[in-house]
Amino acid sequence: QVQLVESGGGLVQPGGSLRLSCAASGSIFSINAMGWYRQAPGKQRELVAARTSGGSTNYADSVKGRFTISRDNAKNTMYLQMNSLKPEDTAVYYCNADLTIPNRGKFGYWGQGTQVTVSS
Repeated sequence: QVQLVESGGGLVQPGGSLRLSCAASGSIFSINAMGWYRQAPGKQRELVAARTSGGSTNYADSVKGRFTISRDNAKNTMYLQMNSLKPEDTAVYYCNADLTIPNRGKFGYWGQGTQVTVSS
């Protein structure tokens, strides 16, 4: 069974850093486009960072210069490095990926979400 499993969330002080990981498990041929989203209480889910299969990236204005999306193809894992964290970054973070499954085709998957809390 293919799934995305997130880790790396937690409590951090303002100005601190966290790295979120999203590992794709199961029989996977490739990770294509991918992205990280977040949802704060009472707010809609928003795109934080995205990366195309060709390597192009884009970021929400609120995180530009502070967050970096990346991937390790050998480990089928995606990352979100978050630096200079602010209280307004507090949210549940979700990874999303378009995966190619052998003999089946392309499908979109979501991770289970991981809580990031930025507070002193």
